[in-house]
Amino acid sequence: MRQIKKILVANRGEIALRIMRTAREMNISTVAIFSEADRKSPHVRFADEAVCIGPAPSSESYLNAEKIINVCKALHVDAIHPGYGFLSENAEFASLVKKEGMIFIGPSPESIEIMGNKLAAKQAAARYNIPMVPGTDTAIGDRQAAKQKALEIGYPILIKASAGGGGKGMRIVENESGFDEQMDRAASEALASFGDSSVFIEKYITSPKHVEIQILGDQYGNIVHLFERECSVQRRHQKVIEEAPSVSITPETRAEMGICAINVAKSCGYYGAGTVEFIVDEQSRFYFLEMNTRLQVEHPVTELITGIDLVKQMILIAEGKQLTFTQDHITLKGHAIEARVYAEDVFNNFLPDVGTLHTYVKPDGNGIRVDDGFEQEMEIPIYYDPMIAKLIAYGENREEAIRKMTRAIDEYQISGVQTTLPFCRFVMTHPAFVNGSYDTNFVSAFFKPEMLKTALNTETSELAALLSAVILTGSESKKEPVETIHSDSGSRWKSRLYPRSLK
Repeated sequence: MRQIKKILVANRGEIALRIMRTAREMNISTVAIFSEADRKSPHVRFADEAVCIGPAPSSESYLNAEKIINVCKALHVDAIHPGYGFLSENAEFASLVKKEGMIFIGPSPESIEIMGNKLAAKQAAARYNIPMVPGTDTAIGDRQAAKQKALEIGYPILIKASAGGGGKGMRIVENESGFDEQMDRAASEALASFGDSSVFIEKYITSPKHVEIQILGDQYGNIVHLFERECSVQRRHQKVIEEAPSVSITPETRAEMGICAINVAKSCGYYGAGTVEFIVDEQSRFYFLEMNTRLQVEHPVTELITGIDLVKQMILIAEGKQLTFTQDHITLKGHAIEARVYAEDVFNNFLPDVGTLHTYVKPDGNGIRVDDGFEQEMEIPIYYDPMIAKLIAYGENREEAIRKMTRAIDEYQISGVQTTLPFCRFVMTHPAFVNGSYDTNFVSAFFKPEMLKTALNTETSELAALLSAVILTGSESKKEPVETIHSDSGSRWKSRLYPRSLK
């Protein structure tokens, strides 16, 4: 057991701030690293110490393991928290941290390596009879044999990169005639993204739900799960809306998935925080997908329904402490929804947008949490993921959480870049989301940008008509003068007019 006194956060933006805040509550000093593009970022000012790690490109800064280790040595750092992305699931980096006598706040390098390869992960989980999607057990070597396997399991199939995730190196194949082309594309993208061109095939579940289980394990073999998150609203196989608990599964299925998730963690000797991902088909059958060996972007919704600070638990586990609670102590209370606010143009196929945040006013109030790493007049850099913030709403039940989220989206004011806020509001009011029948095809099945434009134009016309009526009525009846306040939501997608009597 070893007490941590100083943590370097090998990350940027909102997740760096999130980790530092918990560290400060635990009386642990923090060190921030930043690229030249992030010099004015809030996480740099918040930390006790901050060091510029290099130029803007992540390969020269946040992914430069040698520079990060040298900073740690110079500042006498005890431990490194990698956040998510960048080096968080890099087994070599975790080994290097350990070799240099520091603590890696995360799982063992061996666990990262096993679960970082989807095929190795499936082979490990298979020892515990975890339900698997039909497919190949090894990387595709013989293309003709792979085609034969595809015929056996039945089209459509999914060709997937063995290493990595995030929708990269993934191709849907509808029939045998498209196999070779999609195989080449998947392998090429896998090589470019992960340095590994190996791929495998799975049966493609046509209308799946993406449900994942949060787990925590200590270094003494104690593992618990913290229920599930529903993450089925996605674009380009990447999540936009997450909620906990899932409206799609029964308490019995929740319990079964929880046991499976714990067994997946046992299969690789896992400790720390991790997420076991499943897909659920139309018959409510679930299948193991992969394990993410890090803190997830969507971890706040789990924290809100359980009251457990996941970052704090990661630090305590890294220090060698045992979990202070068992599965029976963990209760589920309320409902939480997270909307990822990306700098993306929803009217142009969610393409990333860059610019300056000329207006940036966050929502507030009961049940609202905003995890972000930006301030007004900051620029959205082109070098990194375009996420501006995570907007989280918590209510006593799902209906209340949806209402709070809708209100918070309406209050969020951003100008200077296009954002996903209009799409997130669209989701909150769509019948398929409200009744819980949505799946990962939500965007392709229900969302068309012109729907938003039509709705917003109608709303603007109605508000203008209402304003005219208010002004006309006021002048005719010689009542108190009316001051009209124009409140620009700033997201270039909605304008609101509020009449207010002058006192």
